[in-house]
Amino acid sequence: MICITGLGETKGFTALITDVVPNLHLVAGSQCFPLYLYEYSSKLDKQLNTGTHPQGDLFIDELPGTQDIFAQTDIQPDYTQKDAITDTGLTHFQATYPNETISKEDLFYYIYGLLHSEDYKARYADNLSKELPRIPCVKTATDFRAFSQAGRDLAKLHIDYEKQLMHPVKLDCGSKAFASLNPADFYITKMKFASKTDKSTVTYNHAITIKNIPLEAYEYVVNGKPALEWVMERQGVSTHKDSGIVNDANDWALETMKNPRYPLELFQRVITVSLETMKIVKALPVLDI
Repeated sequence: MICITGLGETKGFTALITDVVPNLHLVAGSQCFPLYLYEYSSKLDKQLNTGTHPQGDLFIDELPGTQDIFAQTDIQPDYTQKDAITDTGLTHFQATYPNETISKEDLFYYIYGLLHSEDYKARYADNLSKELPRIPCVKTATDFRAFSQAGRDLAKLHIDYEKQLMHPVKLDCGSKAFASLNPADFYITKMKFASKTDKSTVTYNHAITIKNIPLEAYEYVVNGKPALEWVMERQGVSTHKDSGIVNDANDWALETMKNPRYPLELFQRVITVSLETMKIVKALPVLDI
């Protein structure tokens, strides 16, 4: 689904795609638009509605006609997949490009590509801060295809960000060789820029300094901040002031990813995502509607 900045937010317009159910604040005040909708239906529903299946009871499981609601059942829910893009919406674009075969998926990715257009975001900046995006038809089918393909390419980058190649930065480990580092050497508390005026170097931790970070990578901005700086902020250790709950990225790296290098590798992968995103964005056609 495509998630966009909510109305009235002040961090600038962002569009970000995901293939999982997102947090409400994936981007500021997220409003999300899926490719597909799923209508829930099951044999269990039908049996409950017709009275042919015993009704579960939360507290009593001995009464006739009831059963434990926590008990396992062999009746699994069914979901009917439906297109979220309406036939009317698709017809509007098909009529604009009568010699083209356009699917709802083509249109979905066209929208994602269009929402990354610097021309589009600059021209409609005021509108985007107050209302949902309007999706125009570009003048030519060639441009439609270019935006649609760009949207597909961006979606693959953004959904599979953890699978992208790690950008080959220089990892300065002082007197140690990188290959000789042990898991404790990858423990991270907070990444910091080595200098306020130079973002090409980041102090990862006591043992590692990341150098030769391409400055162009900071051009990819998500929710008002470069994607790389989101990684720097979130991959570390922080304590919530009110609750005292500790959020430790090292726990996720070790327990879930089974990889103490995960935060470092994520940083390198997001460099790749950022550079490739901006390459696609800068190659988009001029917005001609």
